[in-house]
Amino acid sequence: MRTFSPLWLLLASQLLVGCESLHFPWEKGAATVIPGTGTVEAPQQAGEGAQCPEPVEVVCAEPEVKVVERVIERRFEKVVEVPVAKDRLVLGAVETVSIEPGGLLFESVIDTGSATSTLGVQELKRFERDGKEWVRLKLAAPDDGSEADATTVELPIKRHIRVVRPGFESQRRPVVEMSLTVGDITHMVEVNLTDSSSSKYPMRVGRNFLKDAAVVDVSRRNVQGEPSTPSNK
Repeated sequence: MRTFSPLWLLLASQLLVGCESLHFPWEKGAATVIPGTGTVEAPQQAGEGAQCPEPVEVVCAEPEVKVVERVIERRFEKVVEVPVAKDRLVLGAVETVSIEPGGLLFESVIDTGSATSTLGVQELKRFERDGKEWVRLKLAAPDDGSEADATTVELPIKRHIRVVRPGFESQRRPVVEMSLTVGDITHMVEVNLTDSSSSKYPMRVGRNFLKDAAVVDVSRRNVQGEPSTPSNK
């Protein structure tokens, strides 16, 4: 049997594996035959004519999406009981008020949002006396009913104020001094007059009476009861 030299075996193996260049055993980086398998392993060489690696498909991972849940913490107000000074009245949202002159009792709104107190009357007429401007007004408690039971009062006008309310025309109201009594406290305060008595509460007690005299608990009504007027104290 004819034998083949190792060189011919190397050339044949190079052709079988499809190499682009031939390498000889005495060259650096020559191909080697794996014993027992007949497979020729060609080394990786840099430079022109080297076998290029097969392209590998690279798949980029999907970006991780983080869902952030925003939680709004609701804070609840804490009710704190504040001690009230002993020399101040505690008033509810509505109290009975005695008005002088006139001697009438009115269920009145305690209005901390108004600087001055307000009184709605049945009739309001301005006139002049001794060179000064006065006002004639008729007072009747809501439960008294007819105009015949109204009390006529005349008072000097101290000044005027202009009241502007959304949706209404501005009003120029006269301001007089009246004595108001709530509970055991009587104060002489300024009261602005309006020609309107249709409201259920024609009297609104403002801050000029409450200042340094009372505190208001809007969750209560008629805390003080019927006032002690100066005539029956």
